[in-house]
Amino acid sequence: MKFSNLLIVISLMILGVCASADSLWTPASKSMISDPKAHQVGDTITVTVTEATSTEQKTSSNFSKSLTHNNSAGVGPVVKLLPQLGVNSSQSGAAAGDTSKTMTFTATVTTQVVKVLPNGNLQIEGTHHVETNQEKQDISISGIARPEDIDSNNNIASTSLANFEVKCTGKGAIGDRQKEGVLSKLLKYLF
Repeated sequence: MKFSNLLIVISLMILGVCASADSLWTPASKSMISDPKAHQVGDTITVTVTEATSTEQKTSSNFSKSLTHNNSAGVGPVVKLLPQLGVNSSQSGAAAGDTSKTMTFTATVTTQVVKVLPNGNLQIEGTHHVETNQEKQDISISGIARPEDIDSNNNIASTSLANFEVKCTGKGAIGDRQKEGVLSKLLKYLF
């Protein structure tokens, strides 16, 4: 064997010992064919809240009451002394009222899976806090999501959540102006 061939063989053996290879499929890596949907505690799901409610209530009532009573003097010395009495009375009234309310609420909040229920459904909770120009707004969401309602980007519509609850609270100058004053509350209570 020539010296150059021997040198090549030794070089390849040294390179083989120095080179190490790891598997492309480690337990920590995700499968190329697995579904990346949320399915365990700690996974995140983005909820698109699009709630619209509209209520209308109409009431009306009418009442009428009439009373007529006559007493005519009958026979007998005592009863004849009483004058004839007659009472007529009538009452009537009507009341009507209308109430209507329309509300639209839209938001996007990323929530987190806090519990996997025995049937595989996911209990989710999340909050969203925004503060601009000294106005604070907090949105809290909770509900139960079915895994099949979650899309491949881990998004779900609020209309697909069971036991859905959303709370939106705010503080700041604008929110304070919308609150009822103490004097108004007192007058409402008295009258």
